[in-house]
Amino acid sequence: MTIKAVIFDFDGTILDTETPEFTHWQALYRQHDRQLKLTDWQRGIGTWDAFDPWLGLPESVQQDRHATHERLRTDIHHTIERSDLRPGVRAVLDAIRPAGLRLALATSSDRTWVTRWLHQHGLYDHFETLATRDDVTRVKPDPELYTLAVHTLGLRPHECLAVEDSLNGATAAAAAGLHVVVVPNDVTRTQAFLPEWGRVEGYEGGLESLLATVRD
Repeated sequence: MTIKAVIFDFDGTILDTETPEFTHWQALYRQHDRQLKLTDWQRGIGTWDAFDPWLGLPESVQQDRHATHERLRTDIHHTIERSDLRPGVRAVLDAIRPAGLRLALATSSDRTWVTRWLHQHGLYDHFETLATRDDVTRVKPDPELYTLAVHTLGLRPHECLAVEDSLNGATAAAAAGLHVVVVPNDVTRTQAFLPEWGRVEGYEGGLESLLATVRD
């Protein structure tokens, strides 16, 4: 099977924004003697509005929701600003075009969020096209984002490999007909990924390790 393009998810896959977000929400829960379960949090990873963490907090916190959210958002962003890309992912992204492959991005996040971090890490020009939440009606696990990315590239789904970190993301890519390889992070590692999806535990094996998961 000939792969012509690699389509990356962003959050948690290229830059692990998900672990800091979960960690800060966990801390907020602990301040109010509550427990935020990872299994609950995982429902919302890679998608939008699937899990509302506010519902697990006391009414007094929800009444001051705007101010609490602003403080929380500021703390999360500061942590992400100090974070590097996932180990080895830059080398993989750098290797894609020299290998004769095309590169796109498909994310449930909005374009402003994604481009901010891509520019900060010098990655924006790596991608031929970006498919974001602003461009579709339904985000992952719906296949629309991947269908759009493939269409924009002018390719067929089976000619593309999706690189994902979450169950919602991998489900979307598979539903769109792409090959899928999962590279989980600390908050997605225990999700119930399907055995027919490729999986590698990190990017240390380079682009070759991702492509090696593709089955005929």
